[in-house]
Amino acid sequence: MQTLLFWLFSITSFYAFIPGMITRIFGYHVFRRGLSSTDYALTFDDGPDPHYTPQLLDLLKRYGAKATFFVVGSHAERYPDIIKRMHDEGHLIGIHNYVHISNWIMRPKTVRKQIERTSDIIHRITGERSVYYRPPWGIVNLFDFSKRRQTQIVLWSAMVGDWKEKLGADRLAKRLLRKLNPGEVLVLHDCGTTFGADPAAPGNMLIALERMLEEGSRRGLKSIRIDNLIKQTENSPVRRLSFAKRLIVGLWLLWEQLFHFMFKLKTISPDNPFMYYRLRKYQGDTLELENGDLLQSGDPVIELHFDNRKLFELGVHSRSSAQLAIRLVRKVEKEFPVLAETIASDPALASAKAVYGVSMINRGPEKFGFAVLDLKDGLFARSTKFYLSILMSVIHPSGGARLKERTEALVPKIIVMPVSEMLRRMNKQPQKQPSRPVEQPLEEELSLEHDLSGATVH
Repeated sequence: MQTLLFWLFSITSFYAFIPGMITRIFGYHVFRRGLSSTDYALTFDDGPDPHYTPQLLDLLKRYGAKATFFVVGSHAERYPDIIKRMHDEGHLIGIHNYVHISNWIMRPKTVRKQIERTSDIIHRITGERSVYYRPPWGIVNLFDFSKRRQTQIVLWSAMVGDWKEKLGADRLAKRLLRKLNPGEVLVLHDCGTTFGADPAAPGNMLIALERMLEEGSRRGLKSIRIDNLIKQTENSPVRRLSFAKRLIVGLWLLWEQLFHFMFKLKTISPDNPFMYYRLRKYQGDTLELENGDLLQSGDPVIELHFDNRKLFELGVHSRSSAQLAIRLVRKVEKEFPVLAETIASDPALASAKAVYGVSMINRGPEKFGFAVLDLKDGLFARSTKFYLSILMSVIHPSGGARLKERTEALVPKIIVMPVSEMLRRMNKQPQKQPSRPVEQPLEEELSLEHDLSGATVH
């Protein structure tokens, strides 16, 4: 019996669990996130639905947004007019099996028939065959990889739980806005009749989606079809990087996510994050600030961090060092007034002694009032230089060639400015903490105090 269970577990893991983990973690032979500076992709699963999908199409039309619909074949067969409308209005139609069943519990031959049957239905209605495929729940099996020449498997980079009605439109909108970034592939659901979903949940999705589309329009972001996002990604300068460089970037961004989680970094602009901060105690040698104050170990500082994904994208899309520097300055110019407002409105931040950071990108901070100081030689300085040098070889438009030129300029330095100076430059005044009223003792307490005034303790 134990031997049978062992073999059953091994076969199941090899057939389903391991392929699923590989696609989710490493993105092996699947598309799940794009590279773009202005566009993202809205994708919708499980439809069409006769009640919600037409409302969704109306909403997308109002905002000029294009989407990708991964349709269930049996639903498409039942509502051909909706499928035709999707196609006529310029949306992309993908395959989500004929019935909403996991590929883990189907034989390879059965999965193939599910895909072919749904493709035939789409072809009969639109005259075009689809090559874009999303397995239900994003679950793949070992043999799904063998179909990559016939189909492009599309997963997602952002899922917000919109299939649960109790989440509510407000919370759902907040989740969507947090995920609204260029290159994202967002998965939503325009039908609530599949297993595990709530029938009325798409109603909340429509409300939340309109708020996100409104904010996207304000920020100059646009939803495009998956095929167009894939083309943009294939033509991106990032694709020209070697495998080793892409691996470095992937590990770097993974470390950044872990760092943000461990140290609870906060963003200055939640709707379009570029800089983050945290309040911490300074650990290092005593520094003399430009106002004459001393920054000593243990003093509270506001430590700044760049969004490394945005920094990487700026680098690979810049043609020269000068263009990269100009783009960085413009980004920081937008962030600093917001940072000053955040500091002024938070007594804990306003009480910090300095705004502080360590960076190899240290040309230009003087423009904003920072002093650029040498980092004392030691293990921290040497390890930081090694770490940042590797990253600069990837980020910098000149790549590794830049590291061979003026290497003395490519050293990490401290950038620091008194908090008071930053607030003065931004014309901000810290908010005073409200004074706590002196509590008047109650009559019973006064009476008790009088009774005990002559008492002694033995």
